[in-house]
Amino acid sequence: MTFTLPMPSVRFSAADELTRDLVGRGLRIVLVVLGLVFIAGGALIAPLPGPLGLPLTVIGLMLVLRNSFKARKQFVRFQHAHPKLIFPLRRLLRREPEVFPVAWQQVLRVEKIILPPPWRRAKRWRRALRRRR
Repeated sequence: MTFTLPMPSVRFSAADELTRDLVGRGLRIVLVVLGLVFIAGGALIAPLPGPLGLPLTVIGLMLVLRNSFKARKQFVRFQHAHPKLIFPLRRLLRREPEVFPVAWQQVLRVEKIILPPPWRRAKRWRRALRRRR
């Protein structure tokens, strides 16, 4: 035999619900602005040596996309228009991001753009590592 305690019913007044809604909207606006500041900071830091611009930009995108419906809608449209550009970014926006595979993929992509085929090293290193396994 199990015993259950009666749950007290709590009702919020219309003023409480309105206050709660306004606080939620205000917090959402603050988070979107903070995300935009992070994105701008990441864009400013990106030319400096080191990968510090990318993490700031990804954090900013996470804040903006989670708190703005319009931004999410535009992101999905851009994703459908340019899937190859957005795919690495989407992998970094997941709950458990795949940082090293994305970084390696970008190294291979940049190497393919910049270097002619006889000078490409990263692809050879990858194949050599696979052979050793």
